[in-house]
Amino acid sequence: MNMKIIELNGIKLHYVEQGKGEPVILVHGSISDYRTWNFQIDHFSKRYHVIAYSRRYHYPNEQPKIGSEFSATIQVEDLHNLIIELGISPAHIIGHSYGAYISMLYAIKYPDHLRSLVLCDPPLIPWLDSIPGGSSISSFFMKEIRERSGRAFERGNAEQGVRIFIDAISGDGAFDHLSTTRQSNLMDNSLSMGAEFLASVQDHFPTITCEDVRTICIPTIVLNGEWSLSMFHMITDKLQECLPIMKRATIPNSSHNMHITNANFFNEIVMNFLDSIN
Repeated sequence: MNMKIIELNGIKLHYVEQGKGEPVILVHGSISDYRTWNFQIDHFSKRYHVIAYSRRYHYPNEQPKIGSEFSATIQVEDLHNLIIELGISPAHIIGHSYGAYISMLYAIKYPDHLRSLVLCDPPLIPWLDSIPGGSSISSFFMKEIRERSGRAFERGNAEQGVRIFIDAISGDGAFDHLSTTRQSNLMDNSLSMGAEFLASVQDHFPTITCEDVRTICIPTIVLNGEWSLSMFHMITDKLQECLPIMKRATIPNSSHNMHITNANFFNEIVMNFLDSIN
């Protein structure tokens, strides 16, 4: 795959593309980049035109300085400009974790540019406050993960900031059990997480209501890892009450990074979903 660069909104974004057919855009999550989709690009490009890009501030794009402006709204505009500049509207979008949050915001604002949505563990953290048993989980995420990690970044301890997040999402000691390569990839994106967690809550998690979600009238599938944190399953339950055209599936023997830990099953589920759309 040849790395390409496109200039949008005054910044340069790196991306790879492969295959022919209807466009499929892969939107990665926090502390990640286009490389997280290595198990998907070849598979989906057998029948689709696949684009995997690194979002603003993520490797190998220019890294932010601590205190740089972070806004999900700007990330949505980056995605829109990418779609328009590449001439790939309407597109299927597959978003993982925070990439799924951005994908939902995009679908609400630019519905005419989408064919379908695949949402993997979308972190609609603010929704937890209205879900029975969810407020304590929301409070834990905001205070024990987001704020603690943010303070570590403010002190200049990027590795500690990353460790707090990874261990909270994937289990105590998860960061230390990762391969050296995986740890290195995470640290390549550590400053992007610092910018994200030091942003205001509204910039980090712009409001999405159930009424907003009801306007997403394209085929959508929401995926959870079997071992993903309970909050992701709770959010998916709530989404099922709001999304007009929604399927859901659980990826067995996997946690939050379901597209990596059980790539074969993930790819089969997603490919069957994409192929089912006329």
